[in-house]
Amino acid sequence: MSGSPGCGKTTLLAWLVRHASQADVPAERAVHAVVPGGTDDVRSVVWAVAEQLGAVARAPGELVAVLAADRRRTVIVLPDVRAAAVAELAVALADLTHLRLVVEASTGSTAHQFLTSGAGVAELDLDLPQWRDEQRYRQWRAAKPHDDAAADATPPVTVDLADPAALCAADPWAVTAACEALSDTDTAEVRAGWIRAGQSLQWDQSPASRALVLLAALGEGADEQVRGVLAALAEGMPWRVEWGRHKGDRTPPWPGPVAALALVVGAVDPCVLAADPFGVVRKVGLDDAKAEGRRGTTGGQLNAICALPDGTVLVLDDVGAVRAHPWGPRPVAGLAALLDEGPTATNALIEALPPVAGTALAWAAGPAAGVVAVGDTEGTVHAVGKAANAVRLHQGRVTALAGIGLPTSNQGTLIPLFYSGGEDGTVRAWAPGSDPMPSPLVRRPFPVVALSAAPAGDGAAVAVAWADGLVQLLLDGPVPVREFRPGAPVRALTLAADLSLVIGLDESLIRLTPRPAQHEQPSP
Repeated sequence: MSGSPGCGKTTLLAWLVRHASQADVPAERAVHAVVPGGTDDVRSVVWAVAEQLGAVARAPGELVAVLAADRRRTVIVLPDVRAAAVAELAVALADLTHLRLVVEASTGSTAHQFLTSGAGVAELDLDLPQWRDEQRYRQWRAAKPHDDAAADATPPVTVDLADPAALCAADPWAVTAACEALSDTDTAEVRAGWIRAGQSLQWDQSPASRALVLLAALGEGADEQVRGVLAALAEGMPWRVEWGRHKGDRTPPWPGPVAALALVVGAVDPCVLAADPFGVVRKVGLDDAKAEGRRGTTGGQLNAICALPDGTVLVLDDVGAVRAHPWGPRPVAGLAALLDEGPTATNALIEALPPVAGTALAWAAGPAAGVVAVGDTEGTVHAVGKAANAVRLHQGRVTALAGIGLPTSNQGTLIPLFYSGGEDGTVRAWAPGSDPMPSPLVRRPFPVVALSAAPAGDGAAVAVAWADGLVQLLLDGPVPVREFRPGAPVRALTLAADLSLVIGLDESLIRLTPRPAQHEQPSP
């Protein structure tokens, strides 16, 4: 949609958006995402579009890739496009055949020239006589005079990036623009942290909530005074940031991108195993985030790992096969160690797994060696162990599994319990050998991307990460008692015995500890 300034294109576009955003609008006429007009910062546009479409994206290329994988028909409106980078994003999105974009640009502008240079563009130029009634247009202009000079003279919003309290209370769009425009060394870490968590910081929230997210995203070079101000602001939030390690950190070093996480059961020093997308596994201290170098490799790309008490790490590789890798010393000694030359109980579990292409993997403590569960593309979870069976829990692919052993009234007896997440947006509970719970533990209109579980009192705590970037911690029910949005796509979770949560991202590893707080209402 083009035309000269004041020709009415913004008014027409606002009318379109208003009518196409109503609840009863037919699906073929609905608008799904609208970005505030006049935004020159392409990163802010990416975050806004992703947030409204229930996705997470940090840059234009990532947004294009995420939306290319979601084949639903989607309409995006970009008003008053001025910057060439935003116009370039619009052209890249328009190449996806299931997307429709309505873009406004002034005739003759750089953005307009870029938008009209490609093929397949339908242009509505409101300066052309066939698109307007001249008499009614003159009446409209008389009633709504347009002062181009006044509009262009609107001063930009200034943001003091050196004041973390003001930063968290300011217009986030202005903060992002300032972060992109400035290059001073004094605020470099604050700017890097804001960009790192930007999508989570941009939506409407309290300064305390924004302070918590920004604190978790700060790199090691951030000023301690800035950390102190942010920590004080976030004091009333339901999470406390224990540590964050980010790409570029050196003391201790960032352990690398995370594809999977597993809590090491029974370790003297609490730790987690962090696996990167290429199968390299590192041990990371839970208390200090210190990584012990490259501790091992699984020999290829992987989708999930779990650590067993006997020192074995189970790996689900990129073709859906489960393999066992020794990690630590096996807990046997004396004569038992000399006689134990045959296959382990863990090996027997793996050999008993059905020949399916696995999509998710978990282990739960229980009788003997416990139970291993694998999810598949059809929504079925297969369990092997003392209680071996399979049950379909989801419509579509199983995307995540978590397992725990729940104590019973019989001392020392554990019941294996699994939680499964699917691309159908549900989390379900199931104890092998029993019927699954009839209703989902929780349901949202987004796929589950990661799960972890831990015993909590007489029940269980479950951490869930969703495709829209939300992380939830639930205690014995569907009401989330803690929520957090790190701002980047969540790749993995692991929940420790104290219910502290380690979140794995492409460029960050974060540990949060829950504070005592009132229950919060679930997000939509």
